[in-house]
Amino acid sequence: MTDDDAVETFYTDERWQNWLDRLAEEEIDPENEDSARLLLNLQDDAAIAVVKVLAAFDEDRIDEDRAVEEVRDIRDIVLADVEFDDEDKVMLIDGVQTSLVPVFYAAEEYLVGRVDDGDVSEFVRAAAEAEEGDDLDAALGYVVQAGTRVIDGETLDIELVEDLEYGLVSEWVNGLDSLQSAIEDPEVVEEED
Repeated sequence: MTDDDAVETFYTDERWQNWLDRLAEEEIDPENEDSARLLLNLQDDAAIAVVKVLAAFDEDRIDEDRAVEEVRDIRDIVLADVEFDDEDKVMLIDGVQTSLVPVFYAAEEYLVGRVDDGDVSEFVRAAAEAEEGDDLDAALGYVVQAGTRVIDGETLDIELVEDLEYGLVSEWVNGLDSLQSAIEDPEVVEEED
């Protein structure tokens, strides 16, 4: 480790706020491709920040405690309550936040060495069954386990999402898709076109 790790910044309140400001200025229609892309970019940007923390940890630039703290800081920024006059935008941001929940928890689990044996698709199916049985804690746990496998290099088959009933598990798996995309291509999403 070097002294540089003291100044390495992975995500900031300002970065998140820039996305929110941009969202506030735009006419948002989730059916519109540009609007959908803006929301996806916002989600992917947070996932990329998490992946950069994981990479810094894997490359021994930061230790486990610092990495966990960084992931928690990103989580606190992204999951903070958002205030917009437009209720539809609040709901859309809530969807992005919901999708990112398992990304943060999977990253924390990975950092402390809790990567479970198993198959991503099995974990996702178990999560869907748990959601059907109204056991949302178990459902989230299974999605988080799937996320640790994705971080560990296993591929999430996005067709799994298409087979899921719309609900929390499908939103959470959508977040894992952003995580996988960030791992495959950890380039920063531009805040401005």
